[in-house]
Amino acid sequence: MKKRVFSGIQPSGIVHLGNYFGALKNWVALQTEHECLYSIVDLHAITVAQEPGELKKNIRTTAALCLAAGVDPKRSILFLQSDVAEHSELAWILNCHAYFGELRRMTQFKDKGGDQESTTVGLYDYPVLMAADILLYGTRGVPVGDDQRQHLELTRTIARRFNGLYGDVFVVPDAIIPEAGARVMALDDPSKKMSKSASSVSSYIALTDTDDAIRAKFKTAVTDSGREIIYDEAGKPAIANLLTIYSLVTDKSVAALQEQYRGQGYAAFKKDLGAAVIAFVAPIRERFNHWIANANQLEGILKEGAEKARALAGPLLGAVKERLGLGLGKQKLIGKY
Repeated sequence: MKKRVFSGIQPSGIVHLGNYFGALKNWVALQTEHECLYSIVDLHAITVAQEPGELKKNIRTTAALCLAAGVDPKRSILFLQSDVAEHSELAWILNCHAYFGELRRMTQFKDKGGDQESTTVGLYDYPVLMAADILLYGTRGVPVGDDQRQHLELTRTIARRFNGLYGDVFVVPDAIIPEAGARVMALDDPSKKMSKSASSVSSYIALTDTDDAIRAKFKTAVTDSGREIIYDEAGKPAIANLLTIYSLVTDKSVAALQEQYRGQGYAAFKKDLGAAVIAFVAPIRERFNHWIANANQLEGILKEGAEKARALAGPLLGAVKERLGLGLGKQKLIGKY
């Protein structure tokens, strides 16, 4: 039996190289041997203010980018979180089994300005909705980066607490840790991760960037003092980051790249790096444009994905409600979770 995996991506409308190598590349690889559910987590997106028209556009764009990156709807379930009402219902049930102190200790909440009077309850409660996303499907594996490990540990805690009170219903999921070396930093500040929320678009390479935009971004990317092209995270963090990107898009080792550019200056190195990234991004961008141009087909994939997700979610949620004594009907788990 294939191991079930769940992961989600927020619909910002921007997916950059850091997202690809930190998450989407792993999503694609996991499809070959696992039963994967991948969600555009639009309910998580509204924990901060959104313009409705822009959000709708970003949902479509993010779904198209997932498909363009290699998510295969014949092998994985791709769907919108808000199309499966069971996510919200289970989140409320889990709210009644999560502790205020646990949520208050979440570092991401603090980093995003938590404890301010204007902070929404949704932002505070984000980790519980994430727990519902994962537990709803009997998920056994969750691909996570460093910034989500604390949230996954809370998910595991809530699952064990519920099982201890009402009997085993939830699978306690394990983390799937991506291989080291996929951490891509900002082009304008190598001390920060590449981020779609950066104040400058020059900070990241989006998978939808034009060739000219990519060339310009690498031309202006920050470098370190000196001229040597060597990997030294402490002494030359900017060049180390550019070498990492170069290695990721070409599958050449960092050592081979250092040898290739021995004695050469930064200008030639950055020009070649820009060309390598263009060659990597162009086919993804082409597939993205195909999905944007075929909106009905894209929406059909998401609709079918939601139907498959609901078929998995319904029995488990029913079993949870029965254990709690909710409702008058009787449900039981269907299939082996």
